[in-house]
Amino acid sequence: MSDDTKNKPTGYRSFALWGALAAVIIILDQITKWMIIKWVPLYGKVPVNSFINITHQRNTGAAFSFLADASGWQRWFFTILATIVSAYIVWWLWRIRTEGQVILSVGLSLVLGGAIGNVIDRIVLGSVVDFIQVYIASWPFPSFNIADAAITVGAVFLIIDALFFSDTK
Repeated sequence: MSDDTKNKPTGYRSFALWGALAAVIIILDQITKWMIIKWVPLYGKVPVNSFINITHQRNTGAAFSFLADASGWQRWFFTILATIVSAYIVWWLWRIRTEGQVILSVGLSLVLGGAIGNVIDRIVLGSVVDFIQVYIASWPFPSFNIADAAITVGAVFLIIDALFFSDTK
């Protein structure tokens, strides 16, 4: 083995770190959803303060209940779509594992963890459990969960990376 090959970083630790971040999101998401299912009745509401409620909602659609009223095909459509996107993200994280792109990797890991968290719900429950309800002024923002929050924050990281850090080769 030449010195170049021996000293070249393989990126396994980096890849494992980003996988662990995604796993933490999945675990937190599933634990909080289990708690909601166990302790908050469906459509129940627990006020936290004047602008946040803990609630128990089920979403058969996508973001903002898009396609929630469809006949059921959307469950498997979103499951397959999220699975394909998740596989692509894993491949992308593997491809950039030695490049030190921290902002991009964090963003991808958060999106990956959130996507898998919601896929688990779709497969096991047939819908996604949402439980955080925020009021903006007196208007209730659609309920969301840890997975949704991770996807949103991850998307922000991806935008920041695209605007300020990614090489535009």
